[in-house]
Amino acid sequence: MTSERTRERLVRRLANAGIRDPRVLNAMRRVPRHLFVDEALASRAYEDTALPIGHGQTISQPHVVARMTEVLLGDGDPPAKVLEIGTGCGYQTAVLATLVERVFTIERIRGLYSRANGHLRELGVHNVRQRLGDGYLGWPTEAPFDGILLTAAPPYVPEGLLAQLAPQGRLVAPVGEPGAQALRLLIRGDEGIEARDLAPVSFVAMQEGLP
Repeated sequence: MTSERTRERLVRRLANAGIRDPRVLNAMRRVPRHLFVDEALASRAYEDTALPIGHGQTISQPHVVARMTEVLLGDGDPPAKVLEIGTGCGYQTAVLATLVERVFTIERIRGLYSRANGHLRELGVHNVRQRLGDGYLGWPTEAPFDGILLTAAPPYVPEGLLAQLAPQGRLVAPVGEPGAQALRLLIRGDEGIEARDLAPVSFVAMQEGLP
């Protein structure tokens, strides 16, 4: 269940479900999702479903990871510098790291922060910087970012994060209250922020502060 053949079947399912960007499909093929879940769940790692990772959090289903990554990349060159809010177990982080020059990722739960660090080290990922902190605040000292991706849903997109988005930068986030969330794309254009909702989604709520 953890073989390359199993991963290839996942990639075919993602392509059949509408993921078109070959860069994203290749990243999903390369990153071993089974390493990011508990050993007891490894046999389910390549199902298209969210799985628990502890601390009341989940690893997103592969289709959601692929879709959000595809939206973040857009049609042009991949963003050079990306901020991820909500490292979790590090799976989305690892996917991004195969596609962009640098990833800055923030996690508020120490146990997940440490776990993700171990996973990324095991895979030899060297273009990621991690931080334990409040995702609502972003990472001002490293701003601006060409792309920002949220892996938990705030009720609204924090102004502090929008302020850290570079010109023509793209922010992708699930937004809204539980049961009424949408995947939203925001682009900092010449006339200001352009926003559009892409699809209904269901994510854990984004929390402020540290636990």
